[in-house]
Amino acid sequence: MKEQATLDITIERSPAQVIPQSDMASIRYMFHAMNQQYLEHEPATYYYTVKRVLDVVLSSLFILLVMSWLTPIIALLIKITSQGPVFFIQKRTGYMGVEFNCFKFRTMYINDEADIKQVSINDKRITAIGKFLRITHIDETPQFFNVILGDMSVIGPRPHMLFHTRYYSECIPYYNLRLEVKPGMTGMAQIKDYIGEISVERELRKRIQWDIYYMKNRSIWLDFNILLSTVGCVFKKAFRLIPGKNK
Repeated sequence: MKEQATLDITIERSPAQVIPQSDMASIRYMFHAMNQQYLEHEPATYYYTVKRVLDVVLSSLFILLVMSWLTPIIALLIKITSQGPVFFIQKRTGYMGVEFNCFKFRTMYINDEADIKQVSINDKRITAIGKFLRITHIDETPQFFNVILGDMSVIGPRPHMLFHTRYYSECIPYYNLRLEVKPGMTGMAQIKDYIGEISVERELRKRIQWDIYYMKNRSIWLDFNILLSTVGCVFKKAFRLIPGKNK
């Protein structure tokens, strides 16, 4: 029997704080608190329609103009460097807590901890090509198909593994507020450099704060700024990989 995985995060709880134990009760509790304290902003009536149109247009263009030729190259590199499928499909928590299949290019060797253990820096499970894919975020480009399917948006809080959603929702107050909006490929937390491995509780709380900030200030203009910032960050990371640029 496998031992249950644990996360190396120390959580301090207030003795007076009572959080419901079940997932659904926790979600209802968080949403009730949100209605009282956080839902002060409602996007313009056209926001959701325009956002969905932009999601479909941007995703379709990227898939046709980039992934149509990039995917065969990435698939070949993955296949010749490790055994296993080209794509990694993982259950993630989506809008209103609904589970969905999140698509990624596979960046790790096949292992039994992929759905319960967070990837860390210099993780030995990462393949040679996987490291490059993760640094450049190319591994996440298949999620444009998730956007087309309506599971995700281009902009929104990043979706977490089911294991992490259950764990964090019981430990971090208002964690489930982020389920009020559709998850995204990138968001406020990511452009504020809260990305990748979560090693301390404070970092996770900061991410949640930025997710809530996005919820309270949603607009097409904010989405556009997040998108531009993300593109800039990706190009900077890719530029650093060029030999001699870090000297």
